[in-house]
Amino acid sequence: MASRKIENLKKKSSTSSLTPSSHSSSISVTNNHGSPSLKSAAVKNRRSPRPSKNTKNKQDLKESGGILHFLIVVSGIYGSFLTWALLQERLTTTPYGSITSPEFFKFPVFLNTIQSLFAAFVGYAYLRQSKGKKDGISTLPIFPNRRILVPLLLVAATSSLASPFGYASLSHIDYITFILAKSCKLLPVMFLNVTLFQKRYPLYKYLVIFAVTAGVAIFTLYAASPKKTSKQSTSSERNSSWGLFLLGINLLFDGLTNTTQDYIFQTFQPYTGPQMMCANNIISTLLTLSYLSFSPYFTETGIGKSLGLKLTSGSGSEFTQALAFMARYPKVWADVLGFSICGAIGQIFIFYTLSTFSSLLLVTITLTRKMLTMILSVIWFGHNLVKAQWIGVGLVFGGIGAETIIARLEKASKAKNRKFSAKKKKF
Repeated sequence: MASRKIENLKKKSSTSSLTPSSHSSSISVTNNHGSPSLKSAAVKNRRSPRPSKNTKNKQDLKESGGILHFLIVVSGIYGSFLTWALLQERLTTTPYGSITSPEFFKFPVFLNTIQSLFAAFVGYAYLRQSKGKKDGISTLPIFPNRRILVPLLLVAATSSLASPFGYASLSHIDYITFILAKSCKLLPVMFLNVTLFQKRYPLYKYLVIFAVTAGVAIFTLYAASPKKTSKQSTSSERNSSWGLFLLGINLLFDGLTNTTQDYIFQTFQPYTGPQMMCANNIISTLLTLSYLSFSPYFTETGIGKSLGLKLTSGSGSEFTQALAFMARYPKVWADVLGFSICGAIGQIFIFYTLSTFSSLLLVTITLTRKMLTMILSVIWFGHNLVKAQWIGVGLVFGGIGAETIIARLEKASKAKNRKFSAKKKKF
């Protein structure tokens, strides 16, 4: 019994001697690995490594590459559409034939068909280069589903109908008024967004609309013209009003085209710019070819004559008469083909800008391009502008420029607010 008691005492002493050592080891482990407060403090005190020279060089290369792409896009849009606009005015205003009975090229649907056909081929080549490599698709489909056909048909119809109304208005108004009004695309776009899509805009945008509208009115009312008799003045006012009406329909169709395109890109994602370019021009070519086939029946109703789509003397459709006109005056071929090629190439730069940069940048480039078009038209074709017309030009581009600056400031302030809210969430 005594021996058993001695053994029990030894065991107790051994366990008591082992307990503090194990406890101390557990404490040391928790102190080295398990303290979350020390971890967070270490993370907070740790400084982010400074970027090396190699990373800075890579960033500089990316920025320089983006600037280079931007300069290429701006040069492409300016070069293609400035040439396109000059060829358009020369096509519609140049007299051909004898001085006593000159002929003019009045085949806008034929011209629109040639341009959309060229743009369809160029758009398909553009689509072939824009392959879906991430999804493993060799070429993106032009029409991905049936639901997209109706809005695409609406876009093609409005864009195809807008051009004939615009060309018809040139018979009653000068080209400077046409270009200035075409710079006011914000009017129909805002009107359709408010009425159809129930959108609301800030006050400054309505003020911009007022400035643009006032500028167009001043420019039109103070158009320089020689003195006329009262009868001639009445006829001129009638023609000018009719030309402005046709131009208004042209702008309305342009606005409907833009709003429907926005709807397509928002609803049928990820529908791309090359797909839209190719599909729009294919449908437009089919629509205009259908019109050219039935143009003799259409012009007999009198609607075509009111729109400036009347056929010249002789039988046949607009297609055959346009070919006959170009056979009599082969010089027209160069302007028609140049007009179509410039328009197709310009569309590539436009869709590239939309996909790579932003729509705000595209609007800025387009508006400055139209301003340069007006200046070139004044210099090249000898147009005269009175002081009041220059005030109108200043109101238009001043209002549009102010809208662009305010939009950029709003975008910058929103970005700052997002950063500030993100910092608040961290703390």
